[in-house]
Parts: sequence; C-alpha cells; structure tokens
Amino acid sequence: MPERINSMEESAAAVEKQKSIGLALRYPVASLLAALRFLTIIPLPWKSEEDGRFFQASLLWFPLIGLLIGAATVLPVALCVNVFPSPVTAVLAMILLAGVSGCLHLDGLADSGDGLLSARSRERALEIMRDSRSGAMGMVSLIFVLLGKYAALSSLPSSLLLISLFVIPMAGRTAIILSMALLPYARTGEGLGRLFYSTDKYAVAVLGILFCSVVTILFLSLQAALAVAIAVFITVGIFSFWCFRKLGGATGDTLGAVCELTELAVAVSLAVG
Repeated sequence: MPERINSMEESAAAVEKQKSIGLALRYPVASLLAALRFLTIIPLPWKSEEDGRFFQASLLWFPLIGLLIGAATVLPVALCVNVFPSPVTAVLAMILLAGVSGCLHLDGLADSGDGLLSARSRERALEIMRDSRSGAMGMVSLIFVLLGKYAALSSLPSSLLLISLFVIPMAGRTAIILSMALLPYARTGEGLGRLFYSTDKYAVAVLGILFCSVVTILFLSLQAALAVAIAVFITVGIFSFWCFRKLGGATGDTLGAVCELTELAVAVSLAVG
C-alpha cells in the first residue's frame, strides 16, 4: 500500500495546483472513470494507470457514481420484489449495494468504530484505524448500521424501495464530499484519502448537494428532497464534529463511515416520510 500511495502521489503532482472542477470538465471521461474504479468493483482497465492524476477531479462525479450504483442495484431487486417477501428483498438490496462498492465503505465504518469508540488518544486512535483487523467496537458498529438499514428498507413499499435505491447511495457519496469540505485531513503522513482533497472542495460540495437535491426532487418530491437534505446535513454535521474532536479531521476510513451512516439516515428518513 505505501508503494501504491507514493506512486499515486507522484502522478498527482502534475495537477496538484489545478482546480478539480476545471480538470474534471476538461477530462470528463478520465476523471469519471477514476471515480468509478475507486468507488466500485466494475473492471474498466482503460487508462487506469492515470487515475492518480484525476483523484481530485473525480470528486465531482461522486454523487453521479452513487446514482449509477443505485441503478445497478435496482434491476435485480425489481425482478425479485414481487416474488420474495420484503425482508428478503431488503437483504438482497443491501448485499448488492455493498457488493458493487466492494464493501469499501463498510470496511471504513468498522475501522472508524474501532478508533472513534476507543478511549484512547488521537494518535493511538489513528493507529488503531490503520489496523486491518476489526475489533469489537468495529463489529458492533457494522451490526447496528446494517440492522438499521434492514429495518428501514424492509418497511418501504415496493415502489418506494426501488426509487429509494437510486437516492440512498447517491446521498452517501454526496456526504463524502461534504465531509471533506468540512474537515481537514487528519493524518500527517501518507494516506490514500489525502489524495482526493482539492483546493475547491467547497465548490465541489455545493455542486454535489445541488445534484443530489435535484435528482431526489425528480425521482420523488420536493418534500422528500428536503427530508434527504436534512438527513445528510445532520448526519455529516454530527459525525464531522465527532471526528474533529477525536481525530482532528477526516481519514479515508471516516469518509467511508460517513457514507454508510448517511445511507442509514436517508433510508430512515424515507421510511418515516
């Protein structure tokens, strides 16, 4: 991993001072594919060796990638929604959402649980989060979040479940870029998450929120969009404050965790609404 990160840092150096939005618009395909390869397990090897140049620019496409993840999930679920009971369909949807992303954010949630819920110093908590092995706190965090998602998704009517599968992963990836806008990077050395931080992260976050809101209005309603926005802002706000107090900022793991927590909050908000 250190060798990979160093290689990515070298390839990103050429565009370090460029605005990520301008770079994304100048190289839309390359930056979109960089985001797609990072956030999913879809095998698209074309020019993958240049991904390091476009990590910052790829942030612009995170909400869109979330929408595409939802689209990939909807078809299999739609084929099963009238065949299986709603609890079984909800589990299938959860498996697909996690599988398309390679369980990337669930791993971050587990690591964040181990670090943030430990009664240790900032330095020790960051060390714990680097450990690939999950402890008790990480497993408890996973269980609670997955149970919450299951309860929310299984309570949705079939038609609303299918539409929600577009919105939930999109909101989760929007939460990542919003969290990056609110928090500095917590680690001082190398780190994969640091490669995504850009000089115009605030503008990227605003565009991501607008995209997520507009799509939610088109798919559901203005009322639903307001509920989703409130869920995103409350979740990201509280979790970001916790990360800042405990760690001094965000890490790659906490960005994965905020995605999962936001997906849970949005699923609950849609179930309640």
